[in-house]
Amino acid sequence: MIELRQVATLASKEFRDRLRNRWVLAVALVFAVFSLVIAYAGGAQQGAVGLRSLEFTITSLVSLVIYLVPLIALLLGFDAIVGERERGSLDLLLAHPITRGELLLGKYLGLALALALAMLAGLATVGVVLVAQFGNRALFHYTGFVASALLMGLAFLSLAVLVSVLVRDRTRASGAAIVLWFLFVLVFDLVLLGVLVATAGYYGGAIFPYLLLLNPTDVFRIINVFSVEDVRSAYGLVSMVPPALSNMAVLAGVMLAWIAVPLALAKWRFKP
Repeated sequence: MIELRQVATLASKEFRDRLRNRWVLAVALVFAVFSLVIAYAGGAQQGAVGLRSLEFTITSLVSLVIYLVPLIALLLGFDAIVGERERGSLDLLLAHPITRGELLLGKYLGLALALALAMLAGLATVGVVLVAQFGNRALFHYTGFVASALLMGLAFLSLAVLVSVLVRDRTRASGAAIVLWFLFVLVFDLVLLGVLVATAGYYGGAIFPYLLLLNPTDVFRIINVFSVEDVRSAYGLVSMVPPALSNMAVLAGVMLAWIAVPLALAKWRFKP
């Protein structure tokens, strides 16, 4: 049985540690600067600079978030457990009346709160600009975009915590985190597209859209492709995604599974 008071205490300590070392401020600044640059200069290759439209701005920010959020989440959480083990403080923590499940959940929630605060603070700048430019319609769509980005970040944070449980030293944990980033952000889609192109769609064509659910970055992309009508035409992906996967509740459920399953595996494998 998990004691929520213990979990809240651990989460609060983890969150305060991130505030104390200025991690939240640094990440918020990174998000603010990059998102503003992308929003204003995203159309430079088409010969236009500035906020062209709400849909085009969200499309540009989707590409930024897919690269940036997974990397930040993985780097934030890769040493959550293995770092305590290397410092010798893990045994000391578990000597207190606290279970491994409470420790793991408290660590995760503290890191999740730090990640959420950094993302919201950084992305809020563009949100204010969009609302001022496009009105309340922008608030609705941009809120959905930020919420889906946060879910993706929490999914990668869960993967980072799982890595931190499985690996025995920080060097290997950091290497595994970078490998995961490459696999999910760069390699996964290239492999799927490579198979489709090499076989002219003979292998994997029918199940291709469902294979995208095996990658949280693709789930995030699909959510935002189907959230705004004009954004759909900006991605060739839309012609390959069946109507069943345009259901926001289904996609949100898949993203929540990406958060819960790695955490459950981490709890199962967690040993002092």
